[in-house]
Amino acid sequence: MSKYNFNIIIEQDEDGMYIATVPALKSCYTQAKSIDELYIRIKEVIELCLEVEEEHKYLKDDYKYNKLIKADKVEVSI
Repeated sequence: MSKYNFNIIIEQDEDGMYIATVPALKSCYTQAKSIDELYIRIKEVIELCLEVEEEHKYLKDDYKYNKLIKADKVEVSI
């Protein structure tokens, strides 16, 4: 059994739901009403994403991802 560490990004939508995404894994995200539940769910989703990658022979020994420095908000006008 291999162990992996992933950065996650957590946001909150207008309804108060928390949303977690994993930038290193395509389409790997989930949502929950509480942060505690979100961490449980994101771990489950990561495991599922890794299982799918393994099934399709995409699983890597080491996932490269950028060092998480800061999450911030930027305003733009168009």
